[in-house]
Amino acid sequence: MGCCTSKLSGKRAVGYEDDPVFLASLTNFTVNEVYALNELYKKLSCLIIADGLIHKEEFQLALFRNSNRRNFFADRVFDMFDIKRNGVIEFGEFVQSLSIFHPRAPESEKIEFAFKLYDLRRTGFIEREELKEMVLAILNESDLSLSDELVEEIVNKTFNQADTKGDGKIDPDEWKDFVSQNPSLLKNMTLPYLSDLTTSFPSFVMQADLSDTDAM
Repeated sequence: MGCCTSKLSGKRAVGYEDDPVFLASLTNFTVNEVYALNELYKKLSCLIIADGLIHKEEFQLALFRNSNRRNFFADRVFDMFDIKRNGVIEFGEFVQSLSIFHPRAPESEKIEFAFKLYDLRRTGFIEREELKEMVLAILNESDLSLSDELVEEIVNKTFNQADTKGDGKIDPDEWKDFVSQNPSLLKNMTLPYLSDLTTSFPSFVMQADLSDTDAM
């Protein structure tokens, strides 16, 4: 496993989308924080494949310490970060997507991101089956086992509370109202360390220096 050595964004040349000043102007990060994020990006993009790009396996390894086991939420968040839909996360995408998790990010951005996370089929609405898939994923990845009847009860109750128009789907306005009544839905949408990037990295970054054996 190699190490990315270029000054910005691993081995990739600095382009307009990688410019720290430009990215700072688009996001909730300062220019210095963007430079700090580049150090984080370089670590993640060299975990398995030293090409200066974050692949799904590297993303999952950094978040969940496992590059092999399929993880529903890792897949969903990766897809959200992969703005260009080209199968990798480039540095500009990384910064812009992480910006939503910044403590300074407007709540409206967090609500919109969470909505898109649940909108699995990208229809602009959250349908009942999509909500059920998310509930099942939460249970599965929390190692909780509930009866089919109880799962249906949870899904029905949640969906009925959110679908105030009663048209069988949750639109962005209904989602916004639902989140305002259930703020815990956004509890994972803020990462406190992002406001202090220039002095400290999150713990998983320090754990990212894995040996080849650990990463396989």
